[in-house]
Amino acid sequence: MAFAQREKRAFFAAVLIAVGAVFAASAACKAPKYVFLFIGDGMSTPQRMAGEIFSEKIGRGPLHMNLLPYQANTRTKSADAIITDSAAAATAIACGVKTKNSMLGLLPNGERVESMAELAKKCGKKVGIATTVAIAHATPAGFYAHRKSRSLYYQIGLDLVASGFDYFCGSGLFGMEDNKKDPEYCGNIFELARKKGYKITTTREGWKEFKAGDKAWAIFGVNAMDFSIDANSSEPTLAEIVAKGIEVLDGPEGFFFMCEGGKIDYACHANDAATYLRDILAFDDAVKVALDFQERHPEDTLIITTGDHETGGLSMGFAGAGGEFYVDMLRHQNVSVEKFSEWFKAFVRERKGEVTFEEIKPILSEKFGFAFEGSDGKYENAKNASVRLTSKNVEVLKEAFEKDVGFVRKGVKDTTAHDVTRVYVFAQAAKNVLNSQAGVGWSSFSHTALPTFTTAKGVKADIVLGMKENTDLGVRLKALYME
Repeated sequence: MAFAQREKRAFFAAVLIAVGAVFAASAACKAPKYVFLFIGDGMSTPQRMAGEIFSEKIGRGPLHMNLLPYQANTRTKSADAIITDSAAAATAIACGVKTKNSMLGLLPNGERVESMAELAKKCGKKVGIATTVAIAHATPAGFYAHRKSRSLYYQIGLDLVASGFDYFCGSGLFGMEDNKKDPEYCGNIFELARKKGYKITTTREGWKEFKAGDKAWAIFGVNAMDFSIDANSSEPTLAEIVAKGIEVLDGPEGFFFMCEGGKIDYACHANDAATYLRDILAFDDAVKVALDFQERHPEDTLIITTGDHETGGLSMGFAGAGGEFYVDMLRHQNVSVEKFSEWFKAFVRERKGEVTFEEIKPILSEKFGFAFEGSDGKYENAKNASVRLTSKNVEVLKEAFEKDVGFVRKGVKDTTAHDVTRVYVFAQAAKNVLNSQAGVGWSSFSHTALPTFTTAKGVKADIVLGMKENTDLGVRLKALYME
């Protein structure tokens, strides 16, 4: 009996020590109880400024993220290039160190570096990672993965499971969740996650059922969710993803929540201005959810918005528009270049290549707001279209149309948003005509070295002041969790 009593006392003593350690770790963290970090992939100052003008023109008002009172510009170069990729940029922001392009959570020499999310978890916080692209994509992976290459998707999946983070939401692992050829293969990633206690769903209905305290992983699609301009009710919006994340993560210990607007980058790679603008607005709607939460917890919440790099070399003004900027014209485009290209290819195939430009003109008016001049000098479809085309514009569209019809007849492979210089040029031509009319210019289909713009509000928001490098954000946030 005496031995049993001693054993019981020893057990309760161990429990008290463990509980005390948790509270001590939590007390040692000077970070705010709730931290939101919003990253617009490919989003720099031009994207934010053009987004704000567009938002105001359509009656939505200024972007919430641009109103946050603390602001800084940061350089984005990686350890081995002036122009960073998303992996090196994510590592800089998440871990506070420069690394080589393509590397995740590692120093250039391969040494592992802890991320701010991992430190938050050590401090007893819940951690959420959300995105509109694959959860194994470079930006989200920078917060939990430690790999020499961003393309090691199976291994990145192993790191996701090992992280023990509490809420994941986005698309999947690029179809590599059961890659038996990987040298580290040890089973299907999704099954490994379930064994670790994760509830996994691939439907909006299942995602809605997540509740506080769950280890939750929602997977919408394989590679990426839809652009906001193409979205339907089968997938939640980024704002809804953040609201659900708050529900799952909230608790006495607080949380760290990174949310990425990943499709901004995809649209800018395609130089698709109207599409990126809708994703900027969706991203800003998600920021508003965090701001509403902050209003309820003003003494405990920090919100930071930033970008990992600029994509596309966006300029607000184009010679073809006479130096003017008519960004509100872009409201008439209601489909992404990617989705329109998919539709056009299927339509031409269905018609076995027997399609005329005259048949397509009403579709262009519907999808891009184009008005075509008739033989009487009046503009066809002008009632619902404000973009009046010149004869030169029409010739550009006709030429691209003929090329694409020919490509379909020959069975030439289609393009993607990240490979816009290849064939299927009709959708690209329509987008280019609209961009030039609106005064939107682009210098690249890839990343540029433009600095990013960071804004913040709330407890400790002044840590962003004076930042010069993207690593400064990681260093300063990590310091809060380490002190």
